[in-house]
Amino acid sequence: MSNHEKMVLTGNQGIARGFYEAGGLLAASYPGSPTVEILDSIKDYEEVYAEFSTSEKVAFEVAIGGSFAGVRSMASMKHVGVNIAADPLMSFTQTKTNGGFVLLTGEDPGMASSQNEQDNRILGKFANMGIVAPGDSQEAIDYTKAAFDLSEEYHLPMMVNITSRVCHSRTPVVLGERKEVEPRVFEKDVERYCMIPPHTHPLQHSMKDRIDKLKEFAYDSELNTFEEGEDKDTLIVTSGLLYHNLKELDLNLSIYKLGMVYPLSPKRLQELSQKFKRIIVIEELMPVIETEIKMMGIECEGKKYFSFTGELHTEDIEEGLKKAGVITERTTTDRAPVDSVKRTPLFCAGCPHRPIFDILKKLRKRVIGDIGCYSMAMFEPFQASDSIISMGATVGITKGMTKANALTGKSEPLVSVIGDGTMFHSGLPGFVNLLHQENETDNMTFIVLDNRTTAMTGGQATAASGNYTSADDMHVDIKTFIQAIGHENVVEVDQFDYEATKKVITEETNKPGISFIIAKRPCALKFKIQENTFYVNPNVCIGCRNCIKTNCPPIRMKKYHNIDKLKSSIDPSMCAGCSVCAQVCPVDAIQPKGQHPDHSKKGSAKYKRQEYQKMKLNNEDQNEDPK
Repeated sequence: MSNHEKMVLTGNQGIARGFYEAGGLLAASYPGSPTVEILDSIKDYEEVYAEFSTSEKVAFEVAIGGSFAGVRSMASMKHVGVNIAADPLMSFTQTKTNGGFVLLTGEDPGMASSQNEQDNRILGKFANMGIVAPGDSQEAIDYTKAAFDLSEEYHLPMMVNITSRVCHSRTPVVLGERKEVEPRVFEKDVERYCMIPPHTHPLQHSMKDRIDKLKEFAYDSELNTFEEGEDKDTLIVTSGLLYHNLKELDLNLSIYKLGMVYPLSPKRLQELSQKFKRIIVIEELMPVIETEIKMMGIECEGKKYFSFTGELHTEDIEEGLKKAGVITERTTTDRAPVDSVKRTPLFCAGCPHRPIFDILKKLRKRVIGDIGCYSMAMFEPFQASDSIISMGATVGITKGMTKANALTGKSEPLVSVIGDGTMFHSGLPGFVNLLHQENETDNMTFIVLDNRTTAMTGGQATAASGNYTSADDMHVDIKTFIQAIGHENVVEVDQFDYEATKKVITEETNKPGISFIIAKRPCALKFKIQENTFYVNPNVCIGCRNCIKTNCPPIRMKKYHNIDKLKSSIDPSMCAGCSVCAQVCPVDAIQPKGQHPDHSKKGSAKYKRQEYQKMKLNNEDQNEDPK
């Protein structure tokens, strides 16, 4: 991309471009929507070192190291990722930054792809950071550059707070030139870099001083703009994308648009409050700006007119302004719900997780789940996950439930399911903790779904991905790793060998103690399966729907010519050839393409069909009312 060229970029690409133009040299991240594309975009710049770290905490610490060493550094993550990085964050903000430091956090109002919609502006204030909030891709570039400048001028880490709508929407931008920033020297200074009480006491005052200076900067900063409209009674205070949504209403209101949402300038807001009879704050999620203004002793309103949850679209803003009496009539109508077919989220064709959850459902095990694409196991038809809280939480929760059950006289084998990426992210401390007060009567089985990628966010590498492709440079062997911790009972399975895997899970869950099962099949999206596809012989199929219940996308029931009953079918364009459907078919109706079964032999379709019918008849006999 040449300088001064006009382009259309997403907000994520804008952040990456801003980092590049600001002279950024080191970037680290952990993949998570809505910010995962930022690091992917940064990797396109050869001058920069960029990595997906094993967790947000590690990514944040890598970026701290870059800042210590005197280069402009950035850590990017989704909003809940900041919770993982909170420990080093809360200490690091006490230090006076050397190289400029930016924490990029992506909010998700409405929870399009997240477990909550926490407002990280509160965390930014809690950590004594300055916060800027871009509302489009150009601002994503400009505010990121400004954040690095402010970080170095005021010696504090800055937060760039962006929402999922801005991350993924595209707006035109003008590219600027890269600013080469001379690396600063890291000099030994224990009072500055060693955060222990003798040093941290004065730093509490230092942090307050930095924020106070930033308030003075905010007074006439170009990041904050005032637009005087015809309405002289009401001042609207807003920021980010909501400014653009408000402008779509063309109301000619007076607007104070905040580019820097923390800290605010009390002096500027006092001046503005003298000019207007009322101030209305429009912001998504928590009333952060509204509360800040009220704490200055300035009357304002906001959340009582606007939703406390979800995104605020143009229609929502207009409705809120009508409730507030700012306007009397609406020009927009509420969005009508789109009439669409309801679909349950599906595992991908050829997904190696499917047979695991099919087995767990049939075994009727209590399953504690975790965060990943396998979270979909909670939906129909599997409904094989009883708990999902946060990354890596399944391990500790499983232990806690087991210990609580023992104390209350209950006995229930528990199964914990965790992906390889999540395990490396935050599951390993829990694995170590299992050794603490281990009891031989505890019955816990931990299934590691080792698909060698973080599939849910687009296939970024995990610490084990290098075993499949030389493009990934970490080759951690999970079985060796778990055994090295001290767990002896570790079994590896190929889950596409359905019966063998079912046998192992049955055995391990039925015996006391701690068991680990590593299900080793690669992600069907990242590592394409090169197997023969399967087809259904409708003359053999009995319509039992066992194959349908495996939740595989290519399989559906359909009407065949000259056959009255609906029979199973497989879309060959989607079939990945994993064979799981063929293995659960009781009558051998599903075969690899080009293979014709010999029905005369034991194990053939004809034989299995006869056995299935016998079994069905026996079950019906047993279920007959003895009366």
